[in-house]
Amino acid sequence: MKKFGTDRLGRDMLRKLNYELDYDIYDEYDDGNDMEASVGKLPLLDKPTGKPGFWHCSICTNNNDESLLSCDTCGVFRDSTGIIDNDSGEKVYGKSKDSRASVMARSLFALSPHQMPKPAVISDIFLAKEAVKSHEKGCIEAYFNDLQKTFTSPHCNHSINIAPFKFDTPSPDDIVSSGKNAARNFPKVPLGSTKASSNITGKKEIVNLLPVNEVSNSSSASSSKDNHIDVSESSNSRDYEDAPQIIADDLHRLKLDKNSKDNRSKKASRNVQYKPEKWMLSDQEQGISSQLNLAVVGHVDSGKSTLCGRLLHLLGRISKKQMHKNEKEAKEKGKGSFAYAWAMDESAEERQRGITMTVAVAYFDSKKFRVVLLDSPGHKDFVPNMISGATQADAAVLVVDASVGSFEAGMGGNSVGQTKEHAQLIRSFGVEQIIVAVNKMDLVEFSKERFDFIKLQLGLFLCSCKFKESSVAWIPLSAMENQNLVTTASDVRLSSWYQGFCLLDAIDSLKPPQRDVSKPLLLPICDVVISHFVGQVAVCGKLEFGALRASSKVLVMPSGDLATVQTIQRDYCPCTIAKAGDNVAVSLQGIDAGHVMPGGVLCHPDLPVTVASSLELKILVLDIVTPILVGSQVEIHIHHAKEAARVTKILSLLDQKSGKVSRNAPRILTARQSAIIEVALDGTVCVEEFSVCRALGRAFLRASGSTIAVGIVTRVLEQGS
Repeated sequence: MKKFGTDRLGRDMLRKLNYELDYDIYDEYDDGNDMEASVGKLPLLDKPTGKPGFWHCSICTNNNDESLLSCDTCGVFRDSTGIIDNDSGEKVYGKSKDSRASVMARSLFALSPHQMPKPAVISDIFLAKEAVKSHEKGCIEAYFNDLQKTFTSPHCNHSINIAPFKFDTPSPDDIVSSGKNAARNFPKVPLGSTKASSNITGKKEIVNLLPVNEVSNSSSASSSKDNHIDVSESSNSRDYEDAPQIIADDLHRLKLDKNSKDNRSKKASRNVQYKPEKWMLSDQEQGISSQLNLAVVGHVDSGKSTLCGRLLHLLGRISKKQMHKNEKEAKEKGKGSFAYAWAMDESAEERQRGITMTVAVAYFDSKKFRVVLLDSPGHKDFVPNMISGATQADAAVLVVDASVGSFEAGMGGNSVGQTKEHAQLIRSFGVEQIIVAVNKMDLVEFSKERFDFIKLQLGLFLCSCKFKESSVAWIPLSAMENQNLVTTASDVRLSSWYQGFCLLDAIDSLKPPQRDVSKPLLLPICDVVISHFVGQVAVCGKLEFGALRASSKVLVMPSGDLATVQTIQRDYCPCTIAKAGDNVAVSLQGIDAGHVMPGGVLCHPDLPVTVASSLELKILVLDIVTPILVGSQVEIHIHHAKEAARVTKILSLLDQKSGKVSRNAPRILTARQSAIIEVALDGTVCVEEFSVCRALGRAFLRASGSTIAVGIVTRVLEQGS
């Protein structure tokens, strides 16, 4: 017979001690004998004729010493002498050997209940250790019945009468085997559809999660078992039956209490009375900041960068040396007219392609404001960059090319041009004040008729975007000819019919934006700069609410890490305090650079923003060709964050005038329709409901390179981890 290792023997022995018989493992016990004749028949526990002083193992047929309690080879315990008598032939204590009961079942129920000693609760591991000890020392000469008598508690006075086993029902090992197979295929049960049953011993609690349908099955099984138990146990059994349901109810109630407690804590944290510190309110009694974030938007090649560069040069923000360098390099590359544009477009790729690709930032001071210029790209491929940068705007300058054909291209004809798209986006950012700069008037000989035509066509569209007529200023100008920029026009062709504001005066005529430093800190991250030499990370963005100073603690979301503010820069100048409305660069310490990303948010440590993966949106569909369906793949933009998403539901169609529901669950959404939809995000974004925070509650949907819808966040459906 082959010798197995100690580990294999221990494993097989434990399996047999647990009475979980798996007959497949015995195929490996090959002792060279021909076993084919016994295929399909269960071996009977016949008493073989062995040598004197030895007993015969019923499993592996090995002869073992009389002093051993278990088999020397396979570890099976020795049968008590006289329990099973198969020499008589046909019956085992009155039970037919031809019944389908297995060997284990017949051995379990061979004795009558009166002849059977009281069962002892003995650990399988303990029995295994005792068997090994008996094998090593050979000094334990006791039958298993004696061992049971030794360890049976004398204090257990209650009696349990077990009825004789009926062999026309499945045997216990059949039930064990079927349960074992069912356990392998046990389905994963959701937490919400489970019931809990627990057995509590001291401070430890073991909770078994069962499906709802399995609880009924287990209860019926337990009732069938109770039929074999004496009436003296009926009260205890009822208590035991009621215990799992009671504990399940307690666990369910505990879960509800925990959730409600978490919800209450979240609501309490949001509704906590935040009190700003004294240093935040200094010199800000009226809550009004002198800084104005001005986004310059418009169709590609309308002259946005040239306008910004010329304005900065006239205000002394660009030195003569730098301007001379730009003119020289532009002429060398055959782009002499780009000299002023290169004051904003500083990268080599932008200068090579002749277009703005990212949002350029510049500063200048007017009579009333400290203006932050946000020069946005006009090419349709870089609209996402425009969204990320121009979302910080308090007001906007919409630059329009007055030349014949260029204005019409910006309006798009049958399609949507960037003039229309940028105007819709700017209004969606919450910008209410806009200056329409009709540029390149020198190419149309400063024609009043051309200006009036542009004003009529574009004015109707701006009204459809919900711009008030009183909030729109119209300025005819020429950036290349320096007409009507910082002073009134000197060309009589323009001054003869226009006596209004120049561009700089129109900027000063804007209403100052309201700043709120009394609210908790909120700074959406526009860009991240990592310094590997110093080991620091700096974030850039507009401070929407609150105030910030050096050595302050901030919470970086969505990572949830705490960081310390080391330095603050405003307008490229170091400062100690920054307040709502300021565009700042904040250097952070004590955080891994990989946990800081554009689209994140710096917030108050005690008041984190919401991180969501599913949202409900109220949207306005723009001029689209392909309708929006359930399952449509989109790209959602929220402040500086963008994430792939999918439309999961179209809840209702809204009447644009009244805002009431006009139709429930429409199949598609077409151009110029307003609706409420649900979207599922592939990742997570920092977001708040529009009613809570407008800066984090605006959303834009894009697909196939164009903006298809704009809207607001009405509800956070699922929060991210």
